[in-house]
Amino acid sequence: MIAAGEVVQRPASVVKELMENSVDAGADQVTVVIQDAGRTLIQVIDNGCGMSPDQAVLCFERHATSKLQSAEDLHNILTFGFRGEALASIAAVAEVTLKTRREEDEVGCQVDFADSQQISMAEVATPVGANFSVRNLFYNVPARRKFLKSDNVEFKHIVSEFTRVALTRPGVGFTLTHNGKDVFVLRPAKSLKFRIQDILGSNVAKDVVDIHAQTSVVEVTGYVGRPDAAKKGLGNQYFFVNGRYFRSPYLHKAVMKAYENLIPEGVTPTYFLYLEIDPQAIDVNIHPTKTEIKFEDDNVIFQTLFACIKQSLGKNSFGDSIDFDREGVPDIPAFGKNFGEFRPIDEPQAFTDPLFNPFDNDGFPSEAPAFDNSFNSFPEVPNATPDYTPSAYHTSSYVEKRDDYGKLFEDKVAPSKSVLLIQGKYIVTTAQSGMMVINVNRAMERILYERFLGSLSKNEHVTQTALFPVTVQVGVESMCLFAEHSQMLASLGFDISPFGTDTIVVNGVPEGYSAEPGKVQTMIGDLLLILSEDYNALPEMIVTNLATKFAKLGSLSGEALTNPAQAQRLIEQLFACENPEYTASGRRITSIMSIDELDKKF
Repeated sequence: MIAAGEVVQRPASVVKELMENSVDAGADQVTVVIQDAGRTLIQVIDNGCGMSPDQAVLCFERHATSKLQSAEDLHNILTFGFRGEALASIAAVAEVTLKTRREEDEVGCQVDFADSQQISMAEVATPVGANFSVRNLFYNVPARRKFLKSDNVEFKHIVSEFTRVALTRPGVGFTLTHNGKDVFVLRPAKSLKFRIQDILGSNVAKDVVDIHAQTSVVEVTGYVGRPDAAKKGLGNQYFFVNGRYFRSPYLHKAVMKAYENLIPEGVTPTYFLYLEIDPQAIDVNIHPTKTEIKFEDDNVIFQTLFACIKQSLGKNSFGDSIDFDREGVPDIPAFGKNFGEFRPIDEPQAFTDPLFNPFDNDGFPSEAPAFDNSFNSFPEVPNATPDYTPSAYHTSSYVEKRDDYGKLFEDKVAPSKSVLLIQGKYIVTTAQSGMMVINVNRAMERILYERFLGSLSKNEHVTQTALFPVTVQVGVESMCLFAEHSQMLASLGFDISPFGTDTIVVNGVPEGYSAEPGKVQTMIGDLLLILSEDYNALPEMIVTNLATKFAKLGSLSGEALTNPAQAQRLIEQLFACENPEYTASGRRITSIMSIDELDKKF
């Protein structure tokens, strides 16, 4: 009646369908076992209701489902899957083995399928529930298998699907294992916030506030992030409706509108928003992977979501809020303009000594007598040294006054010509035709661009080792990105090593980058944005594009210039570049003001 079929695009599609079926079967423990990012094996084990032998065979047929009894049920969908197309689609492109048993059955059954054909069926001893093993995905569709990405990219997609299902059911335990290593071991959580902490870490969980509102149309619950914790790029933004994950650019605009004037441009807050709505008011069958939802009235949902988030932010003192409850609040007195006449204010007076000299009178002010430290009140010491005079140590002759006091460490590199540094942003120096102004950030960007271009093409790099390694929690999905691009990052000068399943340790950064912990954490966030982009261009264009992005990142996170010697060194490095006038993106670095232009100013 709906004439739709599931599309198995990659291993993550199989993980999503099998996990959703396990949750729909009433399981409270789901285990996912992955080998080679799903190319070799995808195994999903649950302790749900299981199936009888006849159902185990029937579930692989097209249009077969146990979740709908009549056509009217299509308008009251509260489960993850409902079309019954997932197992048929998976069995068409892989070798599938199903072991299942119901609680009332003494023995279970094992069914083997390959290329949409039943291979065998036998009775086996198996626990209650279902155990799906999907091997050799796309073995009979070599073109589709050829276009799969690397193992790290495919596993990143698997982690995304795993996370979305795990966030919908905090009371269900989930386990994810990849190549024999446990990636997630999630016990049933007491609340959604504990589940968020278990999956995404305590850094995310502590930066969110709860939200709850109930209207006649929709009930909104969940968590929204603090404005000061918003980060660049998309990450940790989740919409759920009736326990199902979905994407909605339209509702995302409602969230961003609620954060208007609270966050800077270019950053996105974290949010976990759960909508409960009448199933008849939504259509979940408008997308092959069921990641998009059509609401009966999108505008009402938009306005409700905006108002709920705005109220939550105001309640937690992140935005403007109106408090009408004035009962019991003490009145603040209003002072008139003549208040000072009745209660004069005595301001303290500061006394200074214009003749004060720290080298005269033992450091005491000129009008006060010197402190007499002759120990007259103490009895005479019998065996004292004859030439010891206590006051000798307190006379002005003891402090030698010098006029050549200077810096403890002088700058080794003296500027070759007059250089003026303005607020660390601009360098002003003389030129043959007048005065030259150099933009420091853009100059650094040009220097780093040519340095990174050489590192990527010739594998020549310099790593600046941090005095103290910086630990950054990035999440499991981002760990896959670092593993995917580890060789390229090392060629650029980044010394990054994994620490557990969701944390990295930054031991060193390229020359020109700042090694301060605060700047390193910001740099890692920007670095993830660069690594998450999918490049489908020529190798030369990819190298140029990467060098441009890393150079801009380095110019923003580098150390600020503090003295003319550093400015002179930057000038020398800039004019050693092939093109010192423009950055790689075409922005001007230097500007020369001629003598005639200067004369016109006066």
